[in-house]
Amino acid sequence: VQLVESGGGLVQAGGSLRLSCAASGSIFGIPAMGWYRQAPGKPRELVATFSSGGSITYSDSVKGRFTISRDNTKNTVYLQMNSLRPEDTAVYFCHLAIGFGVYWGQGTQVTVSS
Repeated sequence: VQLVESGGGLVQAGGSLRLSCAASGSIFGIPAMGWYRQAPGKPRELVATFSSGGSITYSDSVKGRFTISRDNTKNTVYLQMNSLRPEDTAVYFCHLAIGFGVYWGQGTQVTVSS
């Protein structure tokens, strides 16, 4: 399974970005998919994720600002990020879990300037 992320970049505080993650390979069924992030010197943390059953979990820090969505026909997950803050600056990683397999993307940098 391979995950390819896109959509990161530099944006001013208050701006928006949309991340995409496309999964390819041997994926049977509907996987759990979502986004984590890691800022310098900090552990990786959950941002937003879909369970395989379709339920959504958001980090408290992004609720009301970020929206996760998915296209199961394309095994693609999106993260719409609005009202970005400097503290959202991090490398954002796509995550997929199915069966006993856990997979990560290479990460995409999101930088929010004040």
